[in-house]
Amino acid sequence: MAFTRATGKHRRSGRMHRTSARAAGVATLAATGVMGTFAAGPAHAAGTTAEQTGLIPVVGIGDSVAEQIGAQAAAQRQAAEEKAAEEAARKAAARRAATERAAEVRAAREAERRRLNAYVVPIAHSYVSTGYRTGGSLWSSGTHTGIDFHAAAGTAVHAVGSGTVVSAGWGGAYGYEVVIRMADGMYTQYGHLSSVGVSVGERVTPGRQLGLSGSTGNTTGPHLHFEARTTAEYGSDVDPVAYLRKHGVNV
Repeated sequence: MAFTRATGKHRRSGRMHRTSARAAGVATLAATGVMGTFAAGPAHAAGTTAEQTGLIPVVGIGDSVAEQIGAQAAAQRQAAEEKAAEEAARKAAARRAATERAAEVRAAREAERRRLNAYVVPIAHSYVSTGYRTGGSLWSSGTHTGIDFHAAAGTAVHAVGSGTVVSAGWGGAYGYEVVIRMADGMYTQYGHLSSVGVSVGERVTPGRQLGLSGSTGNTTGPHLHFEARTTAEYGSDVDPVAYLRKHGVNV
């Protein structure tokens, strides 16, 4: 069966047909000059403005909205850039603060390390009154096993360095004494004290007061007897002046 297109008044123009017809009509108007007459027709002659036609306002509103959107976008970009700059500045400041804190911590640790490794004299503003290995009948071994620091009774006696107290109390001929195992493995002894202010097992740091000088034990008068030893026991003594000077103490 063959299908035929409807004709006459019951036939609706197709889209292509209508478009072609409009194009043909426009061409005819342009050829006859009617379009030009229409453009300058009564509305224009009567002084009707372009705004009254409703065309330009639509274009104007569109431009205004676009400008507003553009301005908003620019403002948002600027705000985002400012926020990013502030965040970057905040992070940079935080990094600087962290770096400064780390430097302060390192400096404090280094200062503490130096302090703990430092050595000081056992009696401030004193001098050696009797030297190491001085001979005489005053000592049972025939020689002096340490050095004596001049000190009046009751003068503060200090640890020469960091260490742990291994003896604190009566020491026979040494009277009241303190013996410390030093951080470097050596031992120091402080004898003839009038009082003891530390106890066995206590950790001490350079300059820590151990007690007060006196004349207890085998002595002819108040002073501090100081020894440097390789062990905690009598008879392992070494030159205390050389030991202190090795650690930067000028005696």
